[in-house]
Formats: sequence, C-alpha cells, structure tokens
Amino acid sequence: MAIDYKKAKFLWMNGKIIPFEDAVVHLMSPVARYGTNVFEGIRVYWNQDEKQLYAFRLREHYQRLLESAKIMQLNTDTTVEICENVFLELVRRNEFKEDLHARHTIYADGFGPFNATEPVGMFAAAYPRGRAFDFENGIHCGVSSWKRIDDNSVPPRIKCGANYQNSRLASLQAKKDGYDQAIILNSSGKVAEAPGACFFMIRHGKIVTPPVTAGILESITRDTLIELFRKELNLPVVEREVDRTELYVAEEAFLCGSGAEIAPIVSVDRLCVGNGKPGPIVEQMRTLFFDLVRGKNRAYKHWCTPIYE
Repeated sequence: MAIDYKKAKFLWMNGKIIPFEDAVVHLMSPVARYGTNVFEGIRVYWNQDEKQLYAFRLREHYQRLLESAKIMQLNTDTTVEICENVFLELVRRNEFKEDLHARHTIYADGFGPFNATEPVGMFAAAYPRGRAFDFENGIHCGVSSWKRIDDNSVPPRIKCGANYQNSRLASLQAKKDGYDQAIILNSSGKVAEAPGACFFMIRHGKIVTPPVTAGILESITRDTLIELFRKELNLPVVEREVDRTELYVAEEAFLCGSGAEIAPIVSVDRLCVGNGKPGPIVEQMRTLFFDLVRGKNRAYKHWCTPIYE
C-alpha cells in the first residue's frame, strides 16, 4: 500500500489551510484520549487524458459523515456544502495530479471527558495513495476469531475511529496467521465484512452480499457496485445473510471499499475460491469500476466531482 504523506504540502484544519506538518491536537483532548471522532475516507482519481482529478461520490461521503456526527452527538454546524468546499480548496491548493486518498474528520477537541459533545474540531487531509491489495493475483483471507461489533454495542453504521479497533484486532490476527486480510463474522456467526471493506461473492450465478443489518458499514462503494451489477452487467444482486461455509464453495469473491477498491479473494482459510484465481465477473466489474471513477463513463459522470476548473 503506497501512501506518500510527504507529497501533501497543506492540510485544512478548523477553518484554515496550514502546512501539513503543523496539524496538531492536544494529547488531553477527547479525540486523543478516547478516539472521539468520525471520519470519511474519500478516493480521488487522476484522468490523464483530461488532465483532471475526480473525487468519487463526494456528496454521499459527506452525507454519511454528518450522519455519523449526529449519532455520536458531536455538535457541529458544518454542512455538506461546507465540507465539499473545504475539500476542493484543499486538493487544489496541493496541486495534486495523481490518485489520492483523502481523510475528512470531525472530532471532540478541548479537554472534556469521554462523553464530551463540544468543542468540535474538523480537519481534511489528502495524499497520494496507490492500491491497497494485489489486484492481479488476488488476496488470501482467513475467518477471524474476533466477532464483529453490532448496532447495540458499538454501531458499525457510525464511521468512527474507535470502531476500527475491532478491525485492527482482526487484521493483526490475519497477518500473524499468514493471510492478507480477515473476514469477520457477526455475533450470529454470519459473515459481516472485512477490516475496512465489504464482502461480495458469486454463488450459483448470483451476486450475494450481507445486508446492512449484518454489522457492516453502509458502504458507498458497496452501494455503487450493487447498482453497476444490476444496470451494467445485468446480474441479480441478493442482500442476505451469508454462512461461513458458503465462503468455501463460492465461485468468486471479493472485497470492496474506498480504501480496498475491488480486491479479488482467491482463498479463504486456505481453501481455494473457484479455481484459485481472480474470476471473470470480478475482473469485469473492476474494469467497469475504474473507468467510471476516472470519469470515463458518461452515464455516471454525476458521481465524479471535478477538482480543477
């Protein structure tokens, strides 16, 4: 995963564009002590032919950010429009001309307790980032012994930093066990998602993915692919519970997310998925997806916000 923070010259923080290295919060703030923050990870793609950067589904990301802030009761008067303007100002100021990942965070500042709802700070950062996984050869996954958080404990619907401790534990275990990534089951023993990514499989010719009530983030990439499977590939998509053993007999499987993009799964628990290579449906979707996010598919241009005027 190639992330190059050194190329980021500026960062937006609490109303100002500042040098990237000058962004600090106090160690005794709620965000530093308790991880009291909500955030969005936003992908930005460079179109070489047009000499243009496109932010993918920017408005939907900010709508979800404000929903997360509402549930976490972080009292902010920011709006989707303010966030969009902040984002555009930041990326333009850095003059990037390559694929990026952006982080936009709302957090509890000051010196309050763990349940502080104000004062609230906000920052946005963008930096070059390559692919997170091996798209060509696929990835090897293992089912984690850690269980997924749920809506009645630490709601996965909230995209907050503290939730990612669950993903961290599963990911660390997967790495120690020799896998590229984990697949996490929920408290009912059904497939939820991977650390930072949603799960899809192809079974009996149908696209299957766990429902949003299975302990998953309401993923924007997942929503995108469901629409593309139905409209562009004319393949049915079923949102239902997925048993662990179905992972072993799926014809194809993959992870998706803003960070993961589309990552083919070639084995689970060291059992081959399909023939042990990225499958044709996943490859077809990957091509469609990357053309779309770079602004090459006119039918979905409304999902791509141009950065440079």
